[in-house]
Amino acid sequence: MRPVRTRHAQRRPRGTRAAVLVALVAVACLGLAACSSDDGGEGSEPDAGPEGQKVSKGATLDATWPLTGLPVTGSQTAAQDHPVMVVKMDNTPSSAPQRGLDAADLVVEELVEGGVTRLAAFYYSRIPGTVGPVRSMRASDIGIVSPAGAAVVTSGAAPVTLQRVRGAGIDFFSEGAKGFFRDSGRAAPYNLFTDLAATTTLVESAEARPDDYLPWGDAQDLPRGKPAGSLSASFGSHTTTWSYGKDGWTNSNSYAAQGEQFPADTVLVLRVQVGDAGYRDPAGNPVPETKLEGKGDAMLFHDGRVVRGQWSKKSLQAPIALSVRGKELTVPAGRTWIELVPAATGSVGIG
Repeated sequence: MRPVRTRHAQRRPRGTRAAVLVALVAVACLGLAACSSDDGGEGSEPDAGPEGQKVSKGATLDATWPLTGLPVTGSQTAAQDHPVMVVKMDNTPSSAPQRGLDAADLVVEELVEGGVTRLAAFYYSRIPGTVGPVRSMRASDIGIVSPAGAAVVTSGAAPVTLQRVRGAGIDFFSEGAKGFFRDSGRAAPYNLFTDLAATTTLVESAEARPDDYLPWGDAQDLPRGKPAGSLSASFGSHTTTWSYGKDGWTNSNSYAAQGEQFPADTVLVLRVQVGDAGYRDPAGNPVPETKLEGKGDAMLFHDGRVVRGQWSKKSLQAPIALSVRGKELTVPAGRTWIELVPAATGSVGIG
Protein backbone atom coordinates (compact mmCIF):
# COMPACT_ATOMS: atom_id res chain seq x y z
CA MET A 1 0.00 0.00 0.00
CA ARG A 2 1.07 3.58 -0.46
CA PRO A 3 2.45 5.25 2.66
CA VAL A 4 0.09 7.73 4.29
CA ARG A 5 1.21 10.51 6.60
CA THR A 6 -0.66 10.47 9.88
CA ARG A 7 -1.45 13.51 11.98
CA HIS A 8 1.18 14.49 14.52
CA ALA A 9 0.13 15.01 18.12
CA GLN A 10 0.76 18.35 19.73
CA ARG A 11 3.38 18.28 22.46
CA ARG A 12 2.33 19.83 25.72
CA PRO A 13 4.67 21.90 27.89
CA ARG A 14 6.34 20.16 30.80
CA GLY A 15 4.21 20.05 33.97
CA THR A 16 5.18 20.60 37.57
CA ARG A 17 7.70 18.05 38.86
CA ALA A 18 6.41 15.75 41.59
CA ALA A 19 9.64 13.88 42.30
CA VAL A 20 12.63 15.45 44.03
CA LEU A 21 15.55 13.53 42.54
CA VAL A 22 19.14 14.25 41.69
CA ALA A 23 21.37 16.00 39.23
CA LEU A 24 21.10 17.56 35.84
CA VAL A 25 23.45 16.18 33.23
CA ALA A 26 25.12 17.72 30.21
CA VAL A 27 22.96 18.04 27.11
CA ALA A 28 23.76 15.61 24.33
CA CYS A 29 21.83 14.25 21.36
CA LEU A 30 21.18 10.60 20.87
CA GLY A 31 20.79 9.34 17.32
CA LEU A 32 18.71 6.23 17.09
CA ALA A 33 19.16 4.21 14.64
CA ALA A 34 0.14 0.23 7.90
CA CYS A 35 -1.30 -2.36 5.12
CA SER A 36 -3.85 -5.22 5.20
CA SER A 37 -4.22 -6.81 8.62
CA ASP A 38 -4.91 -10.40 9.61
CA ASP A 39 -5.29 -9.28 13.21
CA GLY A 40 -8.07 -11.47 14.62
CA GLY A 41 -9.77 -8.73 16.64
CA GLU A 42 -10.23 -6.30 13.75
CA GLY A 43 -11.51 -6.90 10.23
CA SER A 44 -10.00 -3.75 8.76
CA GLU A 45 -7.28 -2.55 6.43
CA PRO A 46 -4.97 -0.15 8.30
CA ASP A 47 -2.90 2.64 6.83
CA ALA A 48 0.81 2.27 6.31
CA GLY A 49 3.04 4.44 8.47
CA PRO A 50 4.44 7.75 7.20
CA GLU A 51 7.92 8.07 5.75
CA GLY A 52 8.45 11.39 7.52
CA GLN A 53 11.87 12.86 8.23
CA LYS A 54 12.96 13.77 11.71
CA VAL A 55 14.16 17.23 12.58
CA SER A 56 17.33 17.70 14.56
CA LYS A 57 15.79 19.48 17.52
CA GLY A 58 15.17 17.17 20.49
CA ALA A 59 13.38 17.33 23.82
CA THR A 60 15.72 18.39 26.60
CA LEU A 61 15.24 16.42 29.79
CA ASP A 62 15.65 17.59 33.33
CA ALA A 63 16.77 15.41 36.25
CA THR A 64 14.36 12.50 35.74
CA TRP A 65 12.69 10.34 33.10
CA PRO A 66 8.96 11.05 32.59
CA LEU A 67 7.83 7.40 32.46
CA THR A 68 9.70 6.19 35.53
CA GLY A 69 10.66 9.21 37.65
CA LEU A 70 14.17 7.75 37.83
CA PRO A 71 17.22 10.05 37.59
CA VAL A 72 18.90 10.64 34.26
CA THR A 73 22.46 9.47 34.92
CA GLY A 74 25.71 10.57 33.38
CA SER A 75 25.82 7.48 31.16
CA GLN A 76 22.47 8.37 29.59
CA THR A 77 21.37 11.28 27.43
CA ALA A 78 19.98 14.61 28.53
CA ALA A 79 18.02 14.97 25.29
CA GLN A 80 15.79 12.63 23.29
CA ASP A 81 15.16 13.10 19.57
CA HIS A 82 11.94 11.07 19.58
CA PRO A 83 8.64 11.08 21.48
CA VAL A 84 7.41 8.23 23.65
CA MET A 85 6.81 5.11 21.56
CA VAL A 86 3.97 2.74 22.53
CA VAL A 87 3.82 -0.78 21.06
CA LYS A 88 0.46 -2.60 21.13
CA MET A 89 1.35 -6.17 22.06
CA ASP A 90 -0.64 -9.40 22.14
CA ASN A 91 -1.08 -10.92 25.62
CA THR A 92 -2.52 -14.39 25.00
CA PRO A 93 -0.75 -17.78 25.02
CA SER A 94 -0.37 -17.44 21.23
CA SER A 95 1.94 -14.46 21.80
CA ALA A 96 4.58 -16.50 23.59
CA PRO A 97 7.36 -15.65 23.64
CA GLN A 98 6.79 -11.89 23.77
CA ARG A 99 9.87 -9.88 22.86
CA GLY A 100 11.16 -6.57 24.19
CA LEU A 101 9.13 -6.16 27.40
CA ASP A 102 12.29 -5.96 29.50
CA ALA A 103 13.26 -2.69 27.79
CA ALA A 104 9.92 -0.92 28.41
CA ASP A 105 9.73 1.95 30.90
CA LEU A 106 6.05 1.32 31.72
CA VAL A 107 3.31 -1.12 30.67
CA VAL A 108 -0.48 -0.75 30.67
CA GLU A 109 -2.68 -3.88 30.47
CA GLU A 110 -6.15 -3.33 29.00
CA LEU A 111 -9.26 -5.39 28.28
CA VAL A 112 -10.17 -6.41 24.72
CA GLU A 113 -13.01 -8.56 23.40
CA GLY A 114 -13.45 -12.06 24.75
CA GLY A 115 -12.25 -11.13 28.23
CA VAL A 116 -8.56 -11.29 27.28
CA THR A 117 -6.03 -8.48 27.38
CA ARG A 118 -3.46 -6.58 25.34
CA LEU A 119 -0.49 -4.58 26.45
CA ALA A 120 0.53 -1.01 25.69
CA ALA A 121 4.30 -1.08 26.25
CA PHE A 122 5.86 2.40 26.63
CA TYR A 123 9.44 3.07 25.47
CA TYR A 124 11.39 6.29 25.93
CA SER A 125 14.60 6.05 27.96
CA ARG A 126 15.65 3.03 25.91
CA ILE A 127 14.61 2.02 22.39
CA PRO A 128 15.26 -1.71 21.82
CA GLY A 129 15.34 -3.79 18.65
CA THR A 130 12.75 -6.56 18.20
CA VAL A 131 9.40 -5.99 19.96
CA GLY A 132 6.13 -7.89 19.60
CA PRO A 133 3.93 -9.64 18.60
CA VAL A 134 2.35 -6.36 17.43
CA ARG A 135 -1.45 -6.22 17.41
CA SER A 136 -4.20 -3.68 16.75
CA MET A 137 -5.33 -0.52 18.53
CA ARG A 138 -8.58 0.08 20.36
CA ALA A 139 -10.38 3.32 21.22
CA SER A 140 -9.27 2.65 24.80
CA ASP A 141 -5.74 3.53 23.72
CA ILE A 142 -6.60 7.20 23.26
CA GLY A 143 -6.80 7.76 27.02
CA ILE A 144 -3.77 5.54 27.59
CA VAL A 145 -1.27 7.13 25.19
CA SER A 146 -2.46 10.76 24.92
CA PRO A 147 -1.00 11.99 28.25
CA ALA A 148 2.48 11.02 27.03
CA GLY A 149 2.08 12.54 23.55
CA ALA A 150 3.08 9.10 22.31
CA ALA A 151 3.26 7.55 18.85
CA VAL A 152 1.69 4.08 18.54
CA VAL A 153 3.14 1.02 16.79
CA THR A 154 0.22 -1.20 15.76
CA SER A 155 -1.00 -3.77 13.24
CA GLY A 156 -3.96 -1.50 12.45
CA ALA A 157 -7.47 -0.93 13.77
CA ALA A 158 -11.13 -0.97 12.79
CA PRO A 159 -12.21 2.03 10.63
CA VAL A 160 -14.18 3.62 13.48
CA THR A 161 -11.13 3.35 15.75
CA LEU A 162 -8.80 4.81 13.12
CA GLN A 163 -11.12 7.79 12.76
CA ARG A 164 -11.13 8.43 16.50
CA VAL A 165 -7.36 7.98 16.86
CA ARG A 166 -6.72 10.44 14.03
CA GLY A 167 -9.20 12.85 15.58
CA ALA A 168 -7.21 12.70 18.82
CA GLY A 169 -4.07 13.76 16.91
CA ILE A 170 -2.16 10.55 17.67
CA ASP A 171 0.60 9.33 15.33
CA PHE A 172 0.57 5.63 14.51
CA PHE A 173 2.66 3.29 12.36
CA SER A 174 1.51 -0.01 10.85
CA GLU A 175 2.84 -2.92 8.83
CA GLY A 176 4.51 -1.64 5.68
CA ALA A 177 6.36 1.09 7.57
CA LYS A 178 10.07 0.83 8.24
CA GLY A 179 11.04 -1.79 10.81
CA PHE A 180 7.99 -4.09 10.55
CA PHE A 181 8.55 -7.74 9.66
CA ARG A 182 6.84 -11.14 9.83
CA ASP A 183 8.45 -14.03 11.70
CA SER A 184 8.07 -17.07 9.43
CA GLY A 185 8.37 -19.39 12.41
CA ARG A 186 5.09 -18.15 13.93
CA ALA A 187 1.46 -18.34 12.85
CA ALA A 188 -0.43 -15.20 11.78
CA PRO A 189 -1.60 -12.91 13.25
CA TYR A 190 0.89 -13.51 16.07
CA ASN A 191 3.95 -13.19 13.82
CA LEU A 192 4.12 -9.41 13.26
CA PHE A 193 7.08 -7.70 14.93
CA THR A 194 8.91 -4.41 14.71
CA ASP A 195 12.53 -3.43 14.91
CA LEU A 196 11.54 -0.53 17.14
CA ALA A 197 14.84 1.30 16.71
CA ALA A 198 14.17 1.40 12.95
CA THR A 199 10.49 2.38 13.25
CA THR A 200 11.35 5.17 15.70
CA THR A 201 13.45 6.90 13.02
CA LEU A 202 10.19 7.69 11.16
CA VAL A 203 8.88 9.89 13.96
CA GLU A 204 9.42 13.64 14.02
CA SER A 205 11.37 14.86 17.01
CA ALA A 206 9.50 15.83 20.14
CA GLU A 207 10.17 19.50 20.89
CA ALA A 208 9.18 19.30 24.55
CA ARG A 209 9.83 16.83 27.31
CA PRO A 210 6.72 14.64 27.87
CA ASP A 211 4.79 15.27 31.05
CA ASP A 212 5.30 12.84 33.90
CA TYR A 213 2.96 9.91 33.21
CA LEU A 214 2.35 9.34 36.93
CA PRO A 215 2.87 11.54 40.01
CA TRP A 216 6.34 10.29 40.91
CA GLY A 217 7.67 10.36 44.45
CA ASP A 218 9.67 8.37 46.98
CA ALA A 219 8.82 5.08 48.67
CA GLN A 220 9.31 6.78 52.03
CA ASP A 221 6.32 9.00 51.26
CA LEU A 222 3.88 6.07 50.91
CA PRO A 223 1.30 5.45 53.61
CA ARG A 224 2.01 2.21 55.44
CA GLY A 225 -0.80 0.23 53.81
CA LYS A 226 -1.18 -3.50 54.43
CA PRO A 227 1.02 -6.55 53.67
CA ALA A 228 0.60 -8.03 50.17
CA GLY A 229 2.80 -10.79 48.82
CA SER A 230 0.72 -11.56 45.75
CA LEU A 231 -2.10 -10.21 43.63
CA SER A 232 -4.33 -11.40 40.82
CA ALA A 233 -6.02 -9.03 38.38
CA SER A 234 -8.97 -10.72 36.65
CA PHE A 235 -10.33 -9.29 33.38
CA GLY A 236 -12.80 -12.07 32.60
CA SER A 237 -11.23 -14.88 30.58
CA HIS A 238 -7.72 -13.86 31.61
CA THR A 239 -6.18 -13.26 35.03
CA THR A 240 -2.72 -11.72 35.45
CA THR A 241 -0.94 -12.91 38.59
CA TRP A 242 1.91 -11.24 40.48
CA SER A 243 4.15 -12.26 43.36
CA TYR A 244 6.54 -10.14 45.41
CA GLY A 245 10.18 -11.09 46.02
CA LYS A 246 13.66 -9.68 46.37
CA ASP A 247 13.62 -8.41 42.77
CA GLY A 248 10.27 -6.62 43.10
CA TRP A 249 6.99 -7.77 41.54
CA THR A 250 7.11 -10.72 39.14
CA ASN A 251 4.35 -11.54 36.65
CA SER A 252 3.88 -15.24 37.51
CA ASN A 253 2.07 -16.12 34.26
CA SER A 254 3.96 -13.87 31.87
CA TYR A 255 4.24 -14.80 28.19
CA ALA A 256 7.56 -12.94 27.87
CA ALA A 257 10.66 -14.60 26.47
CA GLN A 258 13.11 -15.93 29.02
CA GLY A 259 15.06 -13.04 30.50
CA GLU A 260 12.71 -10.47 28.92
CA GLN A 261 10.01 -10.12 31.57
CA PHE A 262 9.08 -6.60 32.61
CA PRO A 263 10.83 -5.86 35.95
CA ALA A 264 8.04 -4.16 37.91
CA ASP A 265 8.94 -2.13 40.98
CA THR A 266 5.27 -1.18 41.37
CA VAL A 267 1.96 -2.61 40.18
CA LEU A 268 -0.80 0.00 40.05
CA VAL A 269 -4.36 -1.31 39.77
CA LEU A 270 -7.05 1.12 38.57
CA ARG A 271 -10.68 0.00 38.66
CA VAL A 272 -12.19 1.46 35.47
CA GLN A 273 -15.55 1.75 33.75
CA VAL A 274 -15.91 -0.21 30.50
CA GLY A 275 -18.37 0.62 27.74
CA ASP A 276 -19.20 -0.63 24.27
CA ALA A 277 -16.95 0.61 21.45
CA GLY A 278 -19.91 0.38 19.05
CA TYR A 279 -18.87 -2.49 16.80
CA ARG A 280 -18.15 -6.24 16.90
CA ASP A 281 -15.10 -8.29 16.02
CA PRO A 282 -15.20 -10.83 13.15
CA ALA A 283 -16.35 -13.53 15.61
CA GLY A 284 -19.34 -11.40 16.63
CA ASN A 285 -18.02 -10.38 20.05
CA PRO A 286 -18.78 -6.82 21.16
CA VAL A 287 -15.60 -4.76 21.42
CA PRO A 288 -15.18 -3.14 24.86
CA GLU A 289 -13.87 0.38 25.45
CA THR A 290 -12.08 1.21 28.68
CA LYS A 291 -13.02 4.69 29.91
CA LEU A 292 -9.73 6.07 31.23
CA GLU A 293 -11.21 9.31 32.49
CA GLY A 294 -13.30 10.20 35.50
CA LYS A 295 -12.41 8.51 38.78
CA GLY A 296 -12.36 5.20 40.60
CA ASP A 297 -10.66 3.02 43.17
CA ALA A 298 -6.90 2.47 43.04
CA MET A 299 -4.53 -0.02 44.64
CA LEU A 300 -0.78 0.64 44.67
CA PHE A 301 1.41 -2.43 45.27
CA HIS A 302 5.02 -1.68 46.25
CA ASP A 303 7.64 -3.30 48.46
CA GLY A 304 5.33 -6.14 49.55
CA ARG A 305 2.50 -3.87 50.67
CA VAL A 306 -0.68 -2.41 49.18
CA VAL A 307 -2.02 1.11 49.64
CA ARG A 308 -5.66 1.70 48.75
CA GLY A 309 -6.75 5.05 47.36
CA GLN A 310 -8.51 6.71 44.45
CA TRP A 311 -7.52 7.71 40.93
CA SER A 312 -8.89 10.56 38.83
CA LYS A 313 -8.35 11.78 35.29
CA LYS A 314 -10.11 14.94 34.09
CA SER A 315 -10.06 14.01 30.40
CA LEU A 316 -8.59 11.45 28.00
CA GLN A 317 -5.60 13.76 27.51
CA ALA A 318 -5.08 14.56 31.21
CA PRO A 319 -2.55 12.80 33.45
CA ILE A 320 -3.53 10.31 36.13
CA ALA A 321 -3.85 11.75 39.64
CA LEU A 322 -3.85 9.59 42.77
CA SER A 323 -5.03 10.33 46.29
CA VAL A 324 -5.55 8.64 49.63
CA ARG A 325 -7.87 10.12 52.25
CA GLY A 326 -7.95 13.39 50.33
CA LYS A 327 -4.15 13.77 50.09
CA GLU A 328 -1.95 13.26 47.02
CA LEU A 329 -0.59 9.75 46.61
CA THR A 330 2.68 9.50 44.69
CA VAL A 331 4.17 6.46 42.96
CA PRO A 332 7.71 5.47 43.98
CA ALA A 333 10.08 6.19 41.12
CA GLY A 334 10.75 3.04 39.13
CA ARG A 335 9.17 0.83 36.51
CA THR A 336 5.41 0.48 36.86
CA TRP A 337 2.85 -1.94 35.40
CA ILE A 338 -0.70 -0.54 35.33
CA GLU A 339 -3.67 -2.92 35.42
CA LEU A 340 -6.91 -1.37 34.06
CA VAL A 341 -9.33 -3.80 35.72
CA PRO A 342 -13.04 -3.46 34.87
CA ALA A 343 -14.92 -2.17 37.93
CA ALA A 344 -18.13 -4.09 37.15
CA THR A 345 -16.90 -7.41 35.76
CA GLY A 346 -13.28 -7.72 36.90
CA SER A 347 -11.80 -8.53 40.29
CA VAL A 348 -8.58 -8.16 42.27
CA GLY A 349 -7.33 -10.77 44.71
CA ILE A 350 -4.64 -10.00 47.31
CA GLY A 351 -2.58 -12.61 49.12
